[in-house]
Amino acid sequence: MAVKQEFQAESKRLLELMINSIYTQKEIFLRELISNASDAIDKIYYKALTDENLTFNKDDYYIKIIPDKANRTLTISDTGIGMTEQELIENLGVIAKSGSLAFKREIEAKEDHHIIGQFGVGFYSAFMVAETVTVISRALGSDRAFKWESSGADGFTVEPWEKETVGTDVILKLKPNTADENYDQYLEEYRLRQIIKKYSDFIRYPIKMEITRTRKKEGSETEFEEYRSEETINSMVPIWRRNKNELKPEDYENFYYEKKYGYDKPLSWLHIHADGAVVYNAILFIPEQAPFDYYTRDFEKGLELYSSGVLIMNKCPDLLPDHFSFVRGMVESEDLSLNISREMLQHDRQLKQIAKNIRNRIKNHLLQMLKDEREKYEKFFKAFGRQLKFSLYTDMGVNRDELQDLLLFLSSKEKKMVTLEEYVSRMPEDQKYIYYATGESVERIDKLPQAELVLSKGYELLYLTEDVDEFAIKVLTQYKGKEFRSISGGDLGIEPDEQEKPSDEEAKEQEELFKAMKEVLGDKVKDVRASKRLKSHPVCLTAEGELSIEMEKVLRQTPHGKNIRAEKVLEINTGHSVYEALKRARASGDDKLRRYTNLLYNQALLIEGLPIDDPVAFANDICELMV
Repeated sequence: MAVKQEFQAESKRLLELMINSIYTQKEIFLRELISNASDAIDKIYYKALTDENLTFNKDDYYIKIIPDKANRTLTISDTGIGMTEQELIENLGVIAKSGSLAFKREIEAKEDHHIIGQFGVGFYSAFMVAETVTVISRALGSDRAFKWESSGADGFTVEPWEKETVGTDVILKLKPNTADENYDQYLEEYRLRQIIKKYSDFIRYPIKMEITRTRKKEGSETEFEEYRSEETINSMVPIWRRNKNELKPEDYENFYYEKKYGYDKPLSWLHIHADGAVVYNAILFIPEQAPFDYYTRDFEKGLELYSSGVLIMNKCPDLLPDHFSFVRGMVESEDLSLNISREMLQHDRQLKQIAKNIRNRIKNHLLQMLKDEREKYEKFFKAFGRQLKFSLYTDMGVNRDELQDLLLFLSSKEKKMVTLEEYVSRMPEDQKYIYYATGESVERIDKLPQAELVLSKGYELLYLTEDVDEFAIKVLTQYKGKEFRSISGGDLGIEPDEQEKPSDEEAKEQEELFKAMKEVLGDKVKDVRASKRLKSHPVCLTAEGELSIEMEKVLRQTPHGKNIRAEKVLEINTGHSVYEALKRARASGDDKLRRYTNLLYNQALLIEGLPIDDPVAFANDICELMV
C-alpha cells in the first residue's frame, strides 16, 4: 500500500524554485533525465570493474525514450543500477541530495571516472512539463521493485511494484496544454529527436526510440502502411575524442554542417586535445564567410560547451575574446565547476585557463595560416579582418601585441595585401615612418595630392579604405619602433631639398599672403601655409592633432558627431602657377584674393570628399572669375 510522505520544508521551497526559476528552458528536462539514466549505467560499469561476479556487456545497456500520445505520457527508461526503496526515499524525497554526487565522492579517490549528475536537482526539472512523475525502479541484486510517485510539492508515495528487469523507468504525465505552452510537443518524435541531438548526442550509451515509418503494403503499389522501428538517436562517440590521424577533412566538414555552425564551408579548423593544468578537448572552426548578422548587435559569440558528452551551454561567450568572436565550434571538459542547473558555469579558474589556452591556440593557428596558406588567410581576413581592427580600437590597444601581426593592409607596392612586418622589413634606410593614406577607395587615394611626395621618394604607402582602419592605426601608434604617419598629417618627417627652401624675402612674402588668406577663411581652417608635400597639385587640406579629416567624416555620421571638426590646414603649392595668381590678386587690392581663397578652399574640400559649406557662393565665385 502506498504511504504518503512529505518533502522536507526546504525541499518544498526548492522544488517551487526549480519549476519556476532555475531552468530557463523547459526542454532541459529531457537532458537532465537522460543524464541521470547515463549515470545509473555508469554505476554498473564501475561495479563491474571491481566485482568479478559482475560482467558488463555494453550492448545490454541503453536508454529508451517512449512517447505515448494516447495517454500523454513520456517514459525515460534505463538499464542502469536501479534504486532500492530507501534510495528512492533518500534520493528523490530530499531535493539536492544526489546519489551521483555521493557515488562520485566514493570512487574519485580510486579512479578517474566521470559522473554527470552532481547536485540531485535535475530530476525535478521533470515537474516543469509533468503534472505527475512516476519512477519505477529495481536495484541491482534485488528481486523487488518499487514505485515512487509525486504530483509536486505536496509530497510523494513509495510502494512495492512489479518490474522484470534491473533499471529505472521515469514516467511523465504531461501537463495540459495552455495558451502559452504546448506540452504535446514532447510527445512528437521529431521534437524529441531534436532535443536529444542538441543536448545528449554524445552520451556514451545508446538512446533508443521507437520511430514511426511508412512503407508500401505488401503486394500493393499504391497503398501504404505505418510500422514502428526502434532507432538509436544519438551518435555516442564524439568526433573530438577521436584521434586526429583517423579523421579526414570531410569528417570535420560534416561535423560543421551537422552542428549548424554555418551555411558556408569551414575555411580551416583546429582540433585540440589538451592535457595539463586543465584537461579539455575542442574543435574550433574558422568560417569561410561572415554570418549575415556578424557585424550587428544581434550576433552572439561563443562556443558550445560540453561536460561528459552533455551540452551545458549552447554559446559560452567567456571562452572567446571579442576579437576572435568569429570562431565557431565546441569545447568539452570534465574539470568544470557547474552550477546547480548545469545551464551556466561558475566563473572559476578552470574556465579562465581554458579560455586563455584557446585564445593562444587560435592566434597561433592564424599566424601559421598566414605563413603557410597565404591565399586562404587573405580570404579569412577579407571576411573577419574588420573585427580584428575594430577590437584593437575598442580595447584601446590592450590586445595590441596579440593582434598587430595578424593585420593586413593593401599596399602601393604591387597593390597587394601586406603585413606590418613585411612593410617594415623592406623600408629604405632613409625612411623614418610607416606611411598610410585614408580614403573611400584605392583609386581615390591614388589621386590625392598629399600622396605625391611620399610616392616620389619611393616609399611604400598603406591604403586604409575601411572606416575603422585609421582608428586602429591611431591605437597602435607604432610598429617595431616605426611610428605611423598619415600623408594628410601635419608633418611627414620629410625635409625638402635645400634648393626648394624659400629665401628670407620669399618667406616673408608667403607669410603675409597666407595671413591674408587665413583672415578670409576665419575659423574654417587653423592655418594657411606653404606645402612641403605637394609637387604638381596646387592645393590640399591636411590636419593637425589626433583627429584626421577621414576620422571627422566617420564620426560626423554618428548621432552625436555632427559638430566634430578636425583642425584643418590649407596648404598651397608655392611652386605652382596658382601661387603666382594669388600674389597678383593680393597686389591688385580688389576682391579677387577673397574669391581665389574661397575657391581653393572649396576645391580642397571636394578633393577630400567633404561637403562644401555654401555651394551657391562657390558657383558664384566661379562665374565671376569666368566673366
